[in-house]
Amino acid sequence: MIRTGRRPLPARLKIIYDSLADVIGEWAPAVVAIEDIFMAKHANAAMKLGHARGAAMIAAANAELDVHEYPPALVKRTVAGRGQADKTQVAKMVAVVLGLEELPGLDATDALAIAITHCQGAGRPSSGIRRKPAAKRPVPKKKRVR
Repeated sequence: MIRTGRRPLPARLKIIYDSLADVIGEWAPAVVAIEDIFMAKHANAAMKLGHARGAAMIAAANAELDVHEYPPALVKRTVAGRGQADKTQVAKMVAVVLGLEELPGLDATDALAIAITHCQGAGRPSSGIRRKPAAKRPVPKKKRVR
């Protein structure tokens, strides 16, 4: 978990970028999956979240990693079975899917839910995971009317 404290926004973004660059350097992921933007209740909070996402995307881009974005409703639907699930429901399902005995914090389970969504492909063309094409049904021949 990255903690930025009460610093000016540029300093917090630098902490996010530097921390993620360190994690990427240590763990060498193949891709990065993040939550897509969503409509927050407060415009100011949405703007700050957008800045943080940008710092994360730049850290990934500098490491030449593909970035995959997933809308919150898709993440919830993939993990909890419905797009309107609350954070607690998502956290409990993350624990079930991953076989965790203890629930990590809600922010950590959000991140794990995004990772699960990416690993399952989530039906997005940009995920890099291709779905098996549907089997073609034979077209019935038209009956002749006499």
